[in-house]
Amino acid sequence: MSNAFVFPGQGAQTIGMGKALAEAYPAARAVFDEVDEALGEKLSALIWDGDIETLTLTENAQPALMATSLAAMRALQAEGIGLDQATFVAGHSLGEYSALAAAGTFTIADTARLLRTRGKAMQQAVPVGEGAMAAVLGLDFDAAVKVAEEAAQGDVCQVANENDPAQNVLSGSKSAVERAIDLAKAAGAKRALLLPVSAPFHCSLMAPAAAEMARALDDVDMQRPQVPLVSNVLAASVSDTSAIRSLLVDQVTGQVRWKTSVEWMAEQGVTAFWEIGAGKALSGMIRRIAKESTQRNIGAPDDIRAVLDAA
Repeated sequence: MSNAFVFPGQGAQTIGMGKALAEAYPAARAVFDEVDEALGEKLSALIWDGDIETLTLTENAQPALMATSLAAMRALQAEGIGLDQATFVAGHSLGEYSALAAAGTFTIADTARLLRTRGKAMQQAVPVGEGAMAAVLGLDFDAAVKVAEEAAQGDVCQVANENDPAQNVLSGSKSAVERAIDLAKAAGAKRALLLPVSAPFHCSLMAPAAAEMARALDDVDMQRPQVPLVSNVLAASVSDTSAIRSLLVDQVTGQVRWKTSVEWMAEQGVTAFWEIGAGKALSGMIRRIAKESTQRNIGAPDDIRAVLDAA
């Protein structure tokens, strides 16, 4: 039996996430302290007692979700459950940074600063209101690509996330994405709806943000990950730091190939996926992709107790 540790992306944020872990485990609390110090502000206060609108701002949500994931990872490690339990690490979009921090490629402080930069850069790449994203449910990947191509009409419309066999996310110019919603419904989609996001992530409109991340990543020390990363862009494993740096830049404008990544891990013998951090969105996707696999969620002390009880 082989495990993969997977880390959630934007959308999983909730007020109070990670608080019980920080109260139960000094090692988890230390992660939030580290992130607060790296950013020069009390992000932990926003995460635990702030308002959801402020937390959901991209520049806050990204480091906040990473902090929660790493707090869960440190709590696991405090109970003697470490990376030696995982064959691969992977993350959904920003979760890829959490995965790399967990695997020792980046320090937590550097990861927090990188994600603050990434969040701001992605937000600023496209003026508010000019871009959009839409979830398309009930069409396969090829059908979603066809819808995006037909909707573009000289604008940008691309498949941003290949989440599971029947869930894809489109990203691009608002007018093109709105056209794609109508086309997707006409093509037989069960649902096609605009997402409440502030920018069109993972499409070519994010090129200014990719350039910003290339500069930021050049200034950060990287160590070879202790466990191979399954890259969003490659949907295969990578351990070379220069390749990881390049793929993180490509990821800003590139597709999150989550379905293919999970399929690839299953083909390598992964039978159990541990979702480490806030929410259960990845577990739901994985259940629909790798139907023979098992899923665990590690986001609270009770989850860690369940792992220990099962050992």
